[in-house]
Amino acid sequence: MSKLGTLGARLHRGEIGYDFVGKRKIWYGISILITITAILGLTVRGLNMGIEFQGGAVFTTEKTSVSVSQAETYAQEASGHDAVVQKLGNGGLRIQIAGIDTDKSDKIKDELAKDLSVNSEKINADLVGPSWGEQIANKAWEGLAIFMVLVVIYLAIAFEWRMAVAALVALIHDITITVGIYALVGFEVTPGTVIGLLTILGYSLYDTVVVFDSLKEQTKDITKQTRYTYSEIADRSINGTLVRSINTTVVALLPVAGLLFIGGGVLGAGMLNDISLSLFVGLAAGAYSSIFIATPLVADLKEREPQMKALRKRVLAKRAQAAAKGEPLESEVTEVMLDDESEDDGPMVVGPRNQPASRNRGRGRPSGKRR
Repeated sequence: MSKLGTLGARLHRGEIGYDFVGKRKIWYGISILITITAILGLTVRGLNMGIEFQGGAVFTTEKTSVSVSQAETYAQEASGHDAVVQKLGNGGLRIQIAGIDTDKSDKIKDELAKDLSVNSEKINADLVGPSWGEQIANKAWEGLAIFMVLVVIYLAIAFEWRMAVAALVALIHDITITVGIYALVGFEVTPGTVIGLLTILGYSLYDTVVVFDSLKEQTKDITKQTRYTYSEIADRSINGTLVRSINTTVVALLPVAGLLFIGGGVLGAGMLNDISLSLFVGLAAGAYSSIFIATPLVADLKEREPQMKALRKRVLAKRAQAAAKGEPLESEVTEVMLDDESEDDGPMVVGPRNQPASRNRGRGRPSGKRR
């Protein structure tokens, strides 16, 4: 078995783990800082809305030797508006100019043909009305609202309302960060961006539900035992699904990174940036929120219940009694260094261990008296 596979198995069995829930204030602080930065980006810079949302014209030319920067200058002089120019794979140019009407587009087309030294008949002009973009935006908001409502209803039925609230907070967290980074980077917002934003919600929800399902299974009849508090079981659920979440996220990020950095950056296919950036940032934020936000928030909400408060008191009282007698503790919150460990040496523990000292003793021996 590979080292990662061994680590995943030990995490799943609860032999080692990292105290995610115990350090939840740190994760909350990081998320608040990132969210504030994203909101400031939206407030100060705003979103670079594409022509589909503003209205205007898109001119597509045949192959030309004119550079992108020079074409932008020509387009701005001809229209009096800012222009976005992209180099196409066939050597032609795609020139977007927002805020112009039909009458003016014909004049701009003739001037572009003269400046670019191409036949005006070879320039294709497509006009986009702002009402169409407004309809797209409204439909996107409607779809997002319906999705959120259905998610809350499903999680409240399948799990409980606290998990539904935590998942909703995580989804809002992911969307805010993704949109904020779009504003800071300055990438153009197109219908492809909207599709990417709606897509990441499914990925984020998937990771969250995996952890919630494990948590639901492990907290059955939790009040009938005195070994673990709810927060500690939540921690075990995160650790038990950690490697799976990481593998899923990495596998999803690799092709998206190819679209973003190779397709959009190296090959210059700027249209790929529309959807790839939202997917890349959203997938990373979704994996983060599932581990560091959603589950710790559920633990916070559950620990406020009278039953969970009483359980915590019983668990801590039992541990204090065992410590006074000098007996090994059955369970304590753990903090494990996962680096530089081997199967033989075990993890380097910088906090108390979470497993009883005699957990694995006698494993494999037959029951009954020895002979």
